[in-house]
Amino acid sequence: MFGEGLWAFLLTSVAIEATPGPNMAYLIVLAAIEGRRAGYAAVAGVALGLLIVGVLAAMGVAALISASPLAFQVLRWAGVAYLLWLAYDAWRPEKAEPNAFAGKNARYFRRGLIVNLLNPKAAVFYVAMLPQFVSPGGPILTQTITLSVIYVAVATLVHLSLVTLADLAHGTLTDPKRRQIVRRAMALALVAIALWFAIKTA
Repeated sequence: MFGEGLWAFLLTSVAIEATPGPNMAYLIVLAAIEGRRAGYAAVAGVALGLLIVGVLAAMGVAALISASPLAFQVLRWAGVAYLLWLAYDAWRPEKAEPNAFAGKNARYFRRGLIVNLLNPKAAVFYVAMLPQFVSPGGPILTQTITLSVIYVAVATLVHLSLVTLADLAHGTLTDPKRRQIVRRAMALALVAIALWFAIKTA
């Protein structure tokens, strides 16, 4: 159904996901501080967010958002505000949560999901880039959904690899003072990401 265009789409997807951005920075620092379980939970949230946006794009909703300046700006600034809230949360002193790993992982899942649902660049990718790989002679909806799933799979593999590698540094962050320093560095990084996000999507 896609022919050689599928390989071009795969390479494009890998190139896009290998480019530093909000997801990459957040997942790397999270896994380094909280470990791979937290990172994997966030990856699952990111994947679900990307998949939801992809399905909406296939149904035309994302096209309406990207075509409406007001809707795009609302989504854009909501994403910036959420990243800044994450920065504030990371800056605060860490609270001890013994035997609460499941709850924490659910929280990281929600964060990964929300960050991507509030990312207008994801909608723009599905609307502006993905259609270039759709064959006019085939079923448009089926192709769009299939390519969306492929893109999410590629993104998830890249994110899982980053989290697994970042987890190698987790053992060096057992000291509370050192963890606090890294958490505040993460907070500053999130502020930088929020500013980058606001400028890049302007």
